[in-house]
Formats: sequence, structure tokens, C-alpha cells
Amino acid sequence: MAVITTGDTGFDMGDFFATATQFPVVLFTFPLVVVIGYWLVAALTGLGGDLFGGPGGSGDSGAGETGDPAGTGGFAGLLAALGLGGVPVTVVLSCVIAVAWFVALVGTALTDHPLARVGVLLLALWAGWQATWLLARPLRRLLGFTSVARNADFVGLLCEVRVRCSATEFGQGLVTLPDGGTALVDIRADGEDGAAPLPPGTTVLIYDYDPEGDFYRVAPAGAAADPLG
Repeated sequence: MAVITTGDTGFDMGDFFATATQFPVVLFTFPLVVVIGYWLVAALTGLGGDLFGGPGGSGDSGAGETGDPAGTGGFAGLLAALGLGGVPVTVVLSCVIAVAWFVALVGTALTDHPLARVGVLLLALWAGWQATWLLARPLRRLLGFTSVARNADFVGLLCEVRVRCSATEFGQGLVTLPDGGTALVDIRADGEDGAAPLPPGTTVLIYDYDPEGDFYRVAPAGAAADPLG
């Protein structure tokens, strides 16, 4: 098989592709290909504008694109617990996969022992999370989600559930602000343990803010959603 090299640099493309298909980097190689393809399609079709719709825009966010609303509450809650809430899920996964792939590629090239490569896998996952966590706050600001308040400003406003939530399960909701903008906030439903979760599309009322957990408590809006009945 021919070996492709880049001039006199000594960079061996054959070794590069061989490394990219070894454990553990191969676990991230194929997801990275999917991520690259996804963003290429998004760029060509204009989908990216909808993904990054911030306040005053389309109002769509990553939380509304998880694909399976009934099963995304736990995943969204996990992202929030990891400090990655408020950023579109597509952006979070893309960043984690890209960073983890690079770290795993370097680690795979430098190690041969199976146990060492397991350590490379763990390091790659940690590096992917850490880098995305560091970028989450500026990304929220860049993508227009800075209106996710960290105080009680939204108490008393109506909110549309975008990722289901319950008394024990975090979700996310879209708040329409008085100025016409929108904000994506972390929410938790009122009620007892075991109660049915509030599904996406439900209109709820924000009635309290938890400063320790940095989330809003909500309850079904009822008549407040449609005062005229």
C-alpha cells in the first residue's frame, strides 16, 4: 500500500490514519466524522442560523433539537449538572468530541500498553468535558443566551417546557421576555416524587428561584396561560 507523505516534513499520512483507527481514538474518530458532516450540511442549508437562534431570533435552541423529547430530560439534566446547560446540545457534543478526539489521537500515538490507552480514554473524556465547560459561559454570551438569569428576575413569568422536567428531574424551558426576546433556563417541576413529568410544549409558571442549584421551580400555568379561558 502506498504511503502518502507531505514533502520533506516526514509526516506520514499512513501512520496518521492507522493511529486514528486504533483504540481509544477510534471511539471518537467516527463521531467526529459525523460532527463534521453535520456542520457542513448545516452550513450549506442554513440550518446553523436556526440552531443559534438567540433572544429576538427564532427562539429555537439546542434544547429543542434533541430529537426525542420524551427521553431527553435525563440527558439535559446531566449536561446541566456538568455545567454545560444553556448551550445547544449540538454545540456541546461537537466540542467534547473534537477535543476528546485530538487528545486521544496524541495519547494513542504515544502509548502502546492497553492499560495506558485506557488511561488515555479517560483523559480524553475529561479533557473534552473540561474544555467545553470552560467555553460554555462565553458560548452562552456569544449565542445570545446571556439572558439566562442567575437571580429571581424571571419569577412570575410564563415558560414553555422544551425538555421535560419533574420534581426529581431537571429540564429546560423557554421564557419569552417582555421585550420580545427569549431565554433558555433550567427548570424543575413542582410536585411529589414519582409524579408524571411535564412534557415538552407545556406552559408553566415560574414561581421560585433556587440560588444554590441555579434553577427555577415551575408549576402548570393553568388559567394563567389563558386568562380568557
